[in-house]
Parts: sequence; structure tokens; C-alpha cells
Amino acid sequence: MVHSKRHGEILRLLQEEGTVTIASLADRLGVSLETVRRDVKPLTADGSVLKMHGAIGLPSMIGEAPFERRMRENADAKRVIARMVAATIRDGESIMLDTGTTTSFLARELLGHRRLTVVTNSSDIARTLATINGNKVYMAGGELRSDSGAAFGISAIEFVSRFSVSHAIISTGAVDAVTGVMDYDLEEAEFARMVLSRGQRSLVVTDHTKFGRQGLVQVCGFDGFSELATDRAPPHDVAAALAQAGARLSIAGGEVAF
Repeated sequence: MVHSKRHGEILRLLQEEGTVTIASLADRLGVSLETVRRDVKPLTADGSVLKMHGAIGLPSMIGEAPFERRMRENADAKRVIARMVAATIRDGESIMLDTGTTTSFLARELLGHRRLTVVTNSSDIARTLATINGNKVYMAGGELRSDSGAAFGISAIEFVSRFSVSHAIISTGAVDAVTGVMDYDLEEAEFARMVLSRGQRSLVVTDHTKFGRQGLVQVCGFDGFSELATDRAPPHDVAAALAQAGARLSIAGGEVAF
């Protein structure tokens, strides 16, 4: 890779991720740490990037919240999933959504729907769908997380437990063939578990990068939901676990029903 192309690759990675460590850049570009430092010097000198301790970032994204960064990760895949799921929801129906980047994309795909009843703990989803097209939006209360603007805890769980909806939809951080649907935060996992129990249809939405990951806390096994929607076919062991549990697998661009 010639020098100018490496500059372009560095800037592309920063556009996708906001900040990147020097060590990660060296690994991804297949060059030494010293080479990366030399490449970064002119970019920092002209203000294209900002240098931090052991990392660099784009000036416009240094103060970006973690949730905003996650919205840019695999955005195309999440948008395709969201569009597919939105097409299965009819005007006038009720939906419950937990906080998550894929569910936030789904909320945006639902902007053309009318008279929806929406229950959520996400301020982003609530803002997106409230006050338009005759929608009713109910938001769970509690302390809002600074990174995602979502409410968690006992009060949020008790609030959503009062509702029964047509579509209960969660996003997830990990899907393991043995453990099932997992997350990295106890309160988020507990809230997601409650959401799935409140729908006539219980749906997990996740892009393919979450398959094979091990989270910290189990949300539920494969028998804890009725359908999983994704952008690519999952690994054989995950697909087999879904089939054994009788869960439906929906793939954007194609569908396999079990």
C-alpha cells in the first residue's frame, strides 16, 4: 500500500469508528507502529485528525456518544433488517421496542406507518415516533443512561409489564449456539427478557456480526422468542438451535421458516 492510499484507509476507518488506536491501525494496515505514527503526522499537522493518548480521532466525532458510534457500525446491515421487519408491521398495531441500534433503525423505518402504539425505554425511539401520524408512544420511566438515553431498572420493567402488544422486539449484543441470546449488561438483559414476554410475536433483531459471540448475561434461550431477523444466514450451529426450538428465521432478502 503506497503512502497516499494508507492515508485514505486511515481516514476511512476513522469515518466508520470515530476513534482508532495506533496499535489497531498498525495491525489492520499490516505495518509497524512507527510507520503508522509517521503516516499520522501530516494528518494531525493539517487538522484532519486529532491525536489522543495512544489513538487518533476525527475532530467532529471526538465528543460523540457511544450510542451514536454504534449507530454507524454495520449501519447498512441494520437498515436492511429494519426495513424487512417494518414491512411485517401494519398500521394501527402495537409494538414494544427495547433500546438498541437496530431497533432505532426500525423506528426510523416505521416513520411511514400510522396510528402505531409504541412502548419503549428508549428516548431516541420515543422521539422518533411520537407526535406524528396519530401514533401513541409510552416511554418507561427511570434514570436515563448517559450513553444511550434509555431507562432501565425495576420501574422500567414494571412499567412495560403492564402492556400486551402485537410485536415485542429486542436487539441483542450476542447470539451463542448453546446459551442463546445474550447481552453485556444485567439491566439491559432483564429488560429485554420482559419485553419478549409481552408480545404475541416475540422477535430478536441482530446483524450477522453478533453470531458466535459470548455475552455476559443470558437474555433467554432459543425457546424464549418466536422469530429471529438478521441480514445473513447464521452459522450452522445457531441455525440448528433455532430449528430445534421451533423459532422462525427471517433473513433480509430471503426467509427460512422452521
